[in-house]
Amino acid sequence: MVTEQDSAFERGKLTDPNCPTRLVLDRIGDKWTVLVVTLLADGPLRFTQLRAGIGGVAPKVLTQTLRALERDGLVTRTAYPEIPPKVVYELTELGHSLRAPVAAIADWSERNVNQILAARTAHDQA
Repeated sequence: MVTEQDSAFERGKLTDPNCPTRLVLDRIGDKWTVLVVTLLADGPLRFTQLRAGIGGVAPKVLTQTLRALERDGLVTRTAYPEIPPKVVYELTELGHSLRAPVAAIADWSERNVNQILAARTAHDQA
């Protein structure tokens, strides 16, 4: 595991198109990622619970999001040998560390949504 201390990547290079940090920003800037992290913050959930909690997400998109989060080490997937099969998703330690930034973005969004919608309307009418 690469830690912040061990990282060979130079911080502060986000504007460089080759900066690997952009891959992380792509992941955490995705709306489905934000919603999955928000739901899993309270504990493990099954796929159907996540889908119902998010609302409006296609199963294929949720599956892709969960696989990407698992690949990035933010979510674990545990399959139980039952009939029917039971699969549970939960945040890893790294995933839990994303809870506070995601909550801050969600709070900011809720506080400012009316201003943004008003700005869009004004812009579109101009």
